[in-house]
Amino acid sequence: MRISGGLCMADDGFASLEARVFDMLDSKLGKMHEEEDIRKYIEGVVKAVDPAADQSKIERIVKDAKTFEPIDRYLYDESVEDIMVNNTKNVFTYKSPDGDIMAPEKIATREELEMFVRKLRMYATSETASKHIYDVHLPNGSRCNIVDSPLGPAITIRNFKPKAFSIIDLINSGELSYQLAARFWLYADGLGVRPANLLVGGMPGSGKTSIINAMFSFFRPEARILVLEETYEINTSTQENCVNLETSPEVSLEDLLKNALRMRPDLVIIGEVRGAEAKDMIAAMTIGKIVMSTIHANTARDIVTRLEHDPMKISRDTIPLIDALAVVAQVNIEHKKHRKIVQVAETSGIETQVLLSDLYTYDYKTQMASDILPSVTYRDVLSKATGFSPTEIIVEEKRRAKVLEKLNRAGVRDLRSINEFCRGYYDNQARALAKLGLQELGTME
Repeated sequence: MRISGGLCMADDGFASLEARVFDMLDSKLGKMHEEEDIRKYIEGVVKAVDPAADQSKIERIVKDAKTFEPIDRYLYDESVEDIMVNNTKNVFTYKSPDGDIMAPEKIATREELEMFVRKLRMYATSETASKHIYDVHLPNGSRCNIVDSPLGPAITIRNFKPKAFSIIDLINSGELSYQLAARFWLYADGLGVRPANLLVGGMPGSGKTSIINAMFSFFRPEARILVLEETYEINTSTQENCVNLETSPEVSLEDLLKNALRMRPDLVIIGEVRGAEAKDMIAAMTIGKIVMSTIHANTARDIVTRLEHDPMKISRDTIPLIDALAVVAQVNIEHKKHRKIVQVAETSGIETQVLLSDLYTYDYKTQMASDILPSVTYRDVLSKATGFSPTEIIVEEKRRAKVLEKLNRAGVRDLRSINEFCRGYYDNQARALAKLGLQELGTME
């Protein structure tokens, strides 16, 4: 017997049975979440294909359906961000800050690759009309894209992280400072009254979603949040009143966004805005809903340009409804790739173009960041909405930077622990500060 790609290839009869079972399971397991339900379903299919199959064959097929050799060990390695199977040529993994690394494993033959793809496709959640492109949610939460090519299927897996990066994780990695993190805290919470409409721009793999994920520590517990994505990626575990919605061939992101406005959201988070749904995003802001999203762009000005032109074509007059624009990028430092927030800007009106106020920038040449300037436009919006003076808001932002620093030193670093502290901070600021020994910072209460 030889083991190949996680499949027991003892004889052609078993391999043929397993291939037929996997074909019948195509796209059937993606919506199942309980392991026992998956097991029973597979067992039923095996018996339907071969009523004479004994229990040992059933057990082998169930085991093979849940094993993704030769890449299994990478699926459960939290340092691996992406896994790329380049048909039968090779396998690469991506780790930050090292970048792409060729793995010693590979899927050697076209037959093994086709069987491996059969297994993946059992967990498919959507497909194109041509049936040559599949999106898959693997049992461990990773998302996988499969596309046919003349040399065989190419497979790209974005690895699921059981523990999403917290804002303090991002601080410790050098992606942003305490002061900048405090600004994002203010954007996320809006002093309980008016969070910011925020777009996070960047190229693929730059860390846009990580920023949105980290902000879940800061959202108010009473906020009703709707998360709209093409494939589930955002970790919403800290928020009770939260609904995750996913697109499908029948339901577009535009459809989901239009319907979301009927679901009484306080905050709508869009995994990525790229097309006609941008108009509905702006419409939501127009009626007072708070929206946060990611977008592909290299600079804050690029974000505005993309919004104004096809396929989004947002009216220039409405773009200042977006309060803040942030940009993240992979920066090469000493031949290593590091994620950095490279720009934060706020909209500040319109003249011949949308006016942007740069509050923070990173200089690629000197590898130095500018000091973060005080918020002006959004601060004034917040001042008007809350009754706090601009000076009080600036002081509160500095206070929050000190809080984050103290939490880090105290070892309070994971997403949920930060969220629990923030809930206490919103409930009784003085008491929360006293727990950290920061009474001298005063409060807004």
